[in-house]
Amino acid sequence: MSEEHNTTKIEFQAEVQQLLNLVIHSLYSEREVFLRELISNASDACGRLRFESLTNPDMLESEHTPSVEVEVVKRGRKITIRDNGIGMTREEVAENIGTIARSGTKRFVEALTGEQSEDTNLIGQFGVGFYSVFMVAESVTLKTRKAGTSKDEGVVWESDGVSGYTIEPNSIEIPGTEIMITLRKDAKEFLDASKVSGIIKKYADHISVPIRLKAVPTKKDDKKEEQEWELVNDGSALWTRTRKDISDEEYNNFYKSLSFDFEDPLIRLHNRVEGRLEYSALLFIPSRAPFDLWDAERQRGIKLYVRRVFIADDTKNLMPGYLRFIKGVIDSDDLPLNVSREFLQKNKQVERIRSGMVKKVLGELKRVANKDTEKYQTFWKEFGRAFKEGITEDADNRQAIAELIRFATTKSEGSDQTESLQQYVERMHEKQDAIYYISADSHLSAQGSPHLEVFKKHDIEVLLMSDPIDEWVVMHLTEFAEKPLQSITKGDLSLDWLDSEESKPDDEIDEKVNALVDKLKAALGNRITDVKLTTRLTDSPACLVVNDFGISRNMNRILKASGQTSYDVPPIMEINPNHRIIQNLVDSDDHFDDWAHVLFDQATLSEGSTLDDPADYVRRINTLLSDSIDDESPIIIAP
Repeated sequence: MSEEHNTTKIEFQAEVQQLLNLVIHSLYSEREVFLRELISNASDACGRLRFESLTNPDMLESEHTPSVEVEVVKRGRKITIRDNGIGMTREEVAENIGTIARSGTKRFVEALTGEQSEDTNLIGQFGVGFYSVFMVAESVTLKTRKAGTSKDEGVVWESDGVSGYTIEPNSIEIPGTEIMITLRKDAKEFLDASKVSGIIKKYADHISVPIRLKAVPTKKDDKKEEQEWELVNDGSALWTRTRKDISDEEYNNFYKSLSFDFEDPLIRLHNRVEGRLEYSALLFIPSRAPFDLWDAERQRGIKLYVRRVFIADDTKNLMPGYLRFIKGVIDSDDLPLNVSREFLQKNKQVERIRSGMVKKVLGELKRVANKDTEKYQTFWKEFGRAFKEGITEDADNRQAIAELIRFATTKSEGSDQTESLQQYVERMHEKQDAIYYISADSHLSAQGSPHLEVFKKHDIEVLLMSDPIDEWVVMHLTEFAEKPLQSITKGDLSLDWLDSEESKPDDEIDEKVNALVDKLKAALGNRITDVKLTTRLTDSPACLVVNDFGISRNMNRILKASGQTSYDVPPIMEINPNHRIIQNLVDSDDHFDDWAHVLFDQATLSEGSTLDDPADYVRRINTLLSDSIDDESPIIIAP
């Protein structure tokens, strides 16, 4: 960084340079999007000024009519986009110009596939932002002054999109932002005023701020009369029109201008509510999850309007966290124009709008799930983990959400979550009175758990839960269709309804087995709470369970991994009296202590947990193997 005459030069970091290079070259066929981005930013700036001026009238230096101007100058290959919106301070320019250069850069680069079509869509997910201008620009000069500041507090930012940028103070007469673009020679098509006009109509026809276009003639055409400013956009808010009058292309273009996504939305919802509370809503669910879906600080995608006047974006009060991926607008006829953030948090009308829209979204998802399974599976693959949060957050709609969540089960193919709770209930054994599930840190761990053995033997379906959020889901969703959800890793497992001798404990337990249980308790000491005989195992010698009201072993692992308070209550070890290892231990005391701890450690590994002392486990295994070799007889370490 260097400074001369208050000019600061900042070099791009290596990741940003790489990213800009990819934006410039990967999006060649989508270059017109730079106009969409810049005009959208300009209209938002006008809306923000109007909103801020409601509580701070001093921000307006004179009578203010918001506008966006686009000027095309063929001589010198220049396009200028200016607005009289809120503008930026020097600090805001340094911080906000080009979100692509500020957040997610490293994750974006790591996610690249090398396929141009795929990477184009990926760039859409990460948000091209201001820097999309370098798809067409040889250089860019941005001049801006924050409304309400003095003329001398203007800022000029310049960059060629390669080496870095400079930023310096400057006196600017009118607040707002002006972006002057010198086009590259291969981008001359954007000097065609009719083409630029068509692009503006395509992406910004709905914007209520007037957008005017003027083409300045070349030198040889000086004798011709210079073109007057032409109003380009219709300014008719798309969401106020009836659905039958809007084409799919118009909906898709509006979504893209709103979200900066390159793909068409997966699902859209457009409705008008009338009565005591009147509002319009146009909402979209993207085709892919955004890269920052799990970022706690990410912006929400709903913009609030009042009688077509932009009020605020990032309005967390209009959509719950588990639906944070939804993009769109809500336009109310009943809220006051001088609405504040505090008002949004407390107002009953806002709460009713939110409640109504959530029910509409859930209803639309239910319709899609019933009518278009493939589309719903796409939704679930992208947003299912976030959507499950609704079970914990939204008690009023918990049952409606429960109908929409999907799981993998022992009867589904692969690890895809495709089965609903209703489908599970419909397939239940006629005598089955509970919905069985197992939670683990991965699908493979759940699928391979020894706890499933008796269920597989008798063809009883079990939900396989492997998302961390699932542990919280089952804490709040305790039943479905009047059937309780029961973990197969908790408490005593009663399968008497199977009418199977293998699933029932022997009424006459051998005294030697009872003695073995006591010996195992003594050997394992405080590593276990108890040792019991089990009916849930058919192939494995032992497994670990917790009591009915304890925190699952998987939940405890999640709490530990996230640095939260965990509850290290020793588990119950259940042993399979029919297994060869257990039967051998009944009649042998050789290395009993080693056998006891190896059984415990193997049960720990089989559930996906890690060992507290792997070296001790290896030492005991080696001891048993050595003894086996010395005796010249094979030893069974595990089934």
